[in-house]
Amino acid sequence: MSRQAAALSLVAPPGFQPDETRVIPALRDLPSRLFIETTSRCNLNCIMCMKQGTGGSRTDGDLSPETFAAMEPAMTRLDAMVLNGVGEPLLNSRLEQFINRAKELMPSHGWVGFQSNGLMLTSLRAISLANAGLDRICLSLDGIVPDTFRTVRTGGELAGVDHALGAMARAKSLCGRQELQVGVEFVIMRDNLRELPAALAWAAERKASFAIVSHMLPYDESHAGRCAYDLCTDEALALFHVWQDKAEVAGIEIGRYFDLLWKYDRTPQEQRIVSFVAAMKADAVRRGITLDLKRLLSFDYGRSLELHEVFAEAEEVAARTGIELRLPQAAPRERRSCEFVNQGGAFVSWDGLVHPCYYLWHDCRAHAAGWLHPVQPRVFGNLAEESIREIWNRREFRTYRENILSASHPFCPGCPSAPCDYIQAEPFAQDCYLNSEPCGACLWGNGLFQCLS
Repeated sequence: MSRQAAALSLVAPPGFQPDETRVIPALRDLPSRLFIETTSRCNLNCIMCMKQGTGGSRTDGDLSPETFAAMEPAMTRLDAMVLNGVGEPLLNSRLEQFINRAKELMPSHGWVGFQSNGLMLTSLRAISLANAGLDRICLSLDGIVPDTFRTVRTGGELAGVDHALGAMARAKSLCGRQELQVGVEFVIMRDNLRELPAALAWAAERKASFAIVSHMLPYDESHAGRCAYDLCTDEALALFHVWQDKAEVAGIEIGRYFDLLWKYDRTPQEQRIVSFVAAMKADAVRRGITLDLKRLLSFDYGRSLELHEVFAEAEEVAARTGIELRLPQAAPRERRSCEFVNQGGAFVSWDGLVHPCYYLWHDCRAHAAGWLHPVQPRVFGNLAEESIREIWNRREFRTYRENILSASHPFCPGCPSAPCDYIQAEPFAQDCYLNSEPCGACLWGNGLFQCLS
């Protein structure tokens, strides 16, 4: 029972049931969204996937009917069910069975969807999915030039996505399911950034109704340089530009700051520079903004301009074609917000383990901030041993969600002291704010990474 429900039970008459819809999703007595890994197996070797990174110790497997059935008590309250993990959902032969059962139990407004590389999406499979009640499918499209596509998704072909989109369009018509949403996902990196607008137009021509764009999360150190994003936050950049303009007017060369910082005998002009930067840092602290001056002084404005130009072109394509477009942040948001916790999400791996989010689902070694961050899964229970309700309401899991909603976490990628022993510890114990959740290194909450949700 939630705290709100418990409080109401002290004063409410017998038989009274609190309106759970008035309670924020994270604090309801059952999850509002389930992210379920139907399989961890995959038929491709994509460069942006954690399965290609080093340091993981995963055992592959498929979700069983028994594990899926253990989640049924939560399905009557779900807003959404996303049947994704680190594998290709179409490899599980029971996928349609899961979709059909979920649609029988979920509220009328709830939807079921998944992301796929589309390689196994034959015309018959598309019809089978449509008849099962699938609401959304998102196909991976990471390049419009065949060679780019093959490089990003080793083993895949652009023609396969073309066929998959066509198969879904025909299935919608044959099954009378015009409301079924078919979209594409584009993972941007420096290699394929310029292809995004053309890819959106290509997908729209093939009747895709939506597109999700995300930055790449590099799981291998060699891929870190291929990211299209910079780690200076939106508010840090804005504040720095204000003070940079002040410095130019005052004739202060803030670029000399680090050469002067440890100089004992400074000239009056040199002291002005140090004092000016100290005032800028104090302003950032007052505003709660993470300021990495070295990164800001070396900020790649050319790369940032290119990213903004491509996003503007993508928005023009979306407006012209009618495709619904979800772009990521061009720069990380200073004010983070965890979509997974806010929307009441729980993540279930194929073996029945329950986790809080995508980032803490599987063990891996991420390089999203340009340095090694070991990631260990956070497990709050096993569906083979406890019910979904018991796990969701367990004190540790509820406290975890409450802390995400209320606690302040550092922004580790933008910290001038990173990487530190706190965030690189194995296992992670706490961050520099004494939080036990490793959210400081997560870039989902800052808007860089996104997925079907």
